[in-house]
Amino acid sequence: MPHVEKHAPGSFCWLELSTPDQNAAKQFYSSLFGWAIDDQPMGPGQFYTMFNIEGRNAAAAATMNAEMRAQGVPPHWMLYMCVNSADDTVAKARQAGAKVFAPPFDVFSFGRMAALADPTGAPFNLWQPKEHTGTGIAGVPGTLCWADLMTSDPQAAGKFYSGVFGWEITPGQDNSGYLHIKNGTEFIGGIPPTEHRPPNVPPHWMIYFLVNDCDASAAKAKQLGAKILMEPKTMEKVGRIAIIDDPQGAGFALYQTLPHD
Repeated sequence: MPHVEKHAPGSFCWLELSTPDQNAAKQFYSSLFGWAIDDQPMGPGQFYTMFNIEGRNAAAAATMNAEMRAQGVPPHWMLYMCVNSADDTVAKARQAGAKVFAPPFDVFSFGRMAALADPTGAPFNLWQPKEHTGTGIAGVPGTLCWADLMTSDPQAAGKFYSGVFGWEITPGQDNSGYLHIKNGTEFIGGIPPTEHRPPNVPPHWMIYFLVNDCDASAAKAKQLGAKILMEPKTMEKVGRIAIIDDPQGAGFALYQTLPHD
């Protein structure tokens, strides 16, 4: 079933776009994925955009603040991990070598969150759900379906995340060096070998959106002003993938499942 009522601890439960041009981003993603837009007021002239599919939350967007711009933070998609306790997880992550950008704080009555970076430098957020449980839909086009950790030290990163979230991180059977991330009984992402990380790009989480036709979606994204970093490519026994920068520069990937023998 595509509707999601609750996320398991350790799973990817939310994703949020930080962009310098929120209105342009709304136009791009609603055109590309068919997302409906629900703007929530945040203060004078500010709003938080919820992107919806079938009336359920699929992602969100906000305008980058002045501090982020001053620090040279690029536009990006931020991944949230679901936890039972943001405070306990931050304590465990800090002990395991994480950098804490924002210690746990309440987001009104929606939940409790924190912002961190793993020991290799990849940023991520924690989400302890209350009223807002996270994404409410999965398995349909336009939803988060996977995430890859692009890091310079897969072994150190794997040790960190398995210790903090209890993930099982194992190599694939094709000897490619790709590590699979399993949370409980679900495979949720992976860690590619270091040579797959673009040079001069800081460690980060690359998110994947499910699409029906990778080639058509990539072509549409380009028509809407995106930059194609990797043209649609078939990965044997995996699927068809393209990597894209949106018109403001935030990177993401498209994923199309393919029939297997």
